[in-house]
Amino acid sequence: MDLPAVLFPPWLLIVTMVLSGLLLGFAASRVAWRTLNAATCNAWMGACVLLLGLWLLKGGLRPGLSFHMLGATILTLLMGPWLAMLAMAVVLLALVAGGHGDLLSVGLNWLCGAALPVALSAGLLQLARRRLPTQLFVYVFINAFIAGGLSLFLSGAAGMLALGMNAAYGWDYLLDEALPFYFLLSWSEAFTSGLTIAILVVYRPQWVSTFDDQAYLGSGPRF
Repeated sequence: MDLPAVLFPPWLLIVTMVLSGLLLGFAASRVAWRTLNAATCNAWMGACVLLLGLWLLKGGLRPGLSFHMLGATILTLLMGPWLAMLAMAVVLLALVAGGHGDLLSVGLNWLCGAALPVALSAGLLQLARRRLPTQLFVYVFINAFIAGGLSLFLSGAAGMLALGMNAAYGWDYLLDEALPFYFLLSWSEAFTSGLTIAILVVYRPQWVSTFDDQAYLGSGPRF
């Protein structure tokens, strides 16, 4: 998300900033910091750097309507929702520090581009665990492929809703010009998320914190 502050009223920017701060504080409180080892911390920082590069590869139509891969589902499956939310907040602040965003709209961008897609990915993961069989296909297809595509589309739809409700652009323009781009990009997000997680759970299952290789792959030999 790259929603500029100039398109939104100050009260909305303040409310979203406060709400984002509260949610990030809650996320930080849910992380078992004492159990994190050096390898986990290095992986978290490496994921932040990779995500930063991914977000810099973007295109757009107008201010507030930028298109780039999200990576929220991959982060959620790799490190859990709480660390994923914190990682995406760090990436947003890094973009602002580099002149690629507005500080005043960080809260709004984080809610639309991080909190919502991560929550969706985590919710689908819990739903699949409770309602669907413990199979590798289910994990990759539902929790990575489907969740990846839906998370990006939800993020784009949330940004469009914010722009439309604040009369930044007309609804006809948003639905006719921007929505098709988010729909098409969601397929790229789905394939990228599914392929990445499929490779990792087969060759490096220990890197995916939400994946139980004993439950999904059995006790056979690891690669």
